[in-house]
Amino acid sequence: MTPDATAGGTTHVADEVVEKIAVAAAKSVPGVAELGGDVARFFNAVFDRVGLDQLGDARRGCSAHVTDGAAVVNLVIVIDGGHPVPQVTDGVRAAVTSAVEAYGLRVDEINIRVDDVAIGAPGTSLS
Repeated sequence: MTPDATAGGTTHVADEVVEKIAVAAAKSVPGVAELGGDVARFFNAVFDRVGLDQLGDARRGCSAHVTDGAAVVNLVIVIDGGHPVPQVTDGVRAAVTSAVEAYGLRVDEINIRVDDVAIGAPGTSLS
């Protein structure tokens, strides 16, 4: 074997890995209060009360599918009141795309569902 030879094989990035990356990126965007739909947030509140506050947080509100090095990401978010939806969702798309592509994957699609608004959150203006 020569020093320049490289073993072959395939690499597959699990959907769960992309989900964790996407959630971390989405949470970093100003105007994103939290992730997950009503049911997920309810169970998370229960877990918080019984001391299991980290259970399910890493991927909550996100699903992803990776095929041939390309990812499709689906997010469910809650926005902070007073933040324009298009501004927040554009920021989420940019942050998630950048984060996932930093791991060597291509992002084909990011679908976002705004499930709720957090009224009374920092930055809320109802005047």
